[in-house]
Amino acid sequence: MQLIREPKDRIIFPLDFPDYNSAKKYVEILKGHIGLFKVGLELFVKEGPEILKLIAGEGKAKIFLDLKFHDIPETVKGAMKSANALGAEFITVHCDEGRGLLETTVKAASGKTKVLAVTVLTSLSRDSLKEMGMREELQDPLKLVLHRARVAKSAGCAGVVCSGLEAQYVKKELGKDFIVVTPGIRPSWSVVKNDDQQRIVTPSDAIRSGSDYIVVGRPLRSAKDPVDAVKRVAEEIEKALN
Repeated sequence: MQLIREPKDRIIFPLDFPDYNSAKKYVEILKGHIGLFKVGLELFVKEGPEILKLIAGEGKAKIFLDLKFHDIPETVKGAMKSANALGAEFITVHCDEGRGLLETTVKAASGKTKVLAVTVLTSLSRDSLKEMGMREELQDPLKLVLHRARVAKSAGCAGVVCSGLEAQYVKKELGKDFIVVTPGIRPSWSVVKNDDQQRIVTPSDAIRSGSDYIVVGRPLRSAKDPVDAVKRVAEEIEKALN
C-alpha cells in the first residue's frame, strides 16, 4: 500500500454536487486539508473530465473516481481504458458480477490507478439483502463483505470499499496491505436523524478497525466552517492512530 504521510491524507471528501461551480467551491476550500476528492456519478455525468482537471490542476489532493462500474466485462474494459487517461488514484467497480469482471477491470487499469471493489453499499441492511434475494448465509452484511473481499483480492484488486463495521475483519483475513476505504463516516458531533446510511461509524472507530481511508461528506458540507470540521476529523484520526 502507498505511504500515507499525514492523518489528513486519509480523508476523502465526496464532491456530491450537481455542477462544476458548486464542486469548485469545496475544492478551493478543502484542497489543502484532505487526501482525495471523490467524484461520483452525478457530477461526472454532468461535467465529465473537466471536474477531474480542476482537481488535478490544484495539485493538492488526489482523485478518487467513484463510478462503480457494473456491466459486462467488455463494456467495463472499454470504460476503464478511457478512465486511465483521467489520472485517478482509485476507481471503483461493483463485485456483483464476480471475479471475471474484477479481473478484466484490473487488467485494463494502467499507471497509478488502483481498482477498488465495492462490496456492500453502506445504505444496505440485512433486510435489504434478504429482499434482494441473497441466499440466507450471505444476508449477513459481514459474511457477504468478506466473501466479496476474498474474490476481489484473488482478482487482483488493490482493496475494497466497505463499512467500518467490517474493516477489521477484512484486514485480519486479507492482510494489512489490502486497502480498505470506508464510507458512511459520521463524527459523533454530526449524527443526524433519519440518516440514509445504515452502517455508520465514527472516524476513530473506522481507523482503529483498520480502515486506511474514510469518506466524510455530509458532516463537512453541513458545517459552518468546513476547514475547522475537517481539522477536527484529522485530529480524531491522529488520536486513533496513537
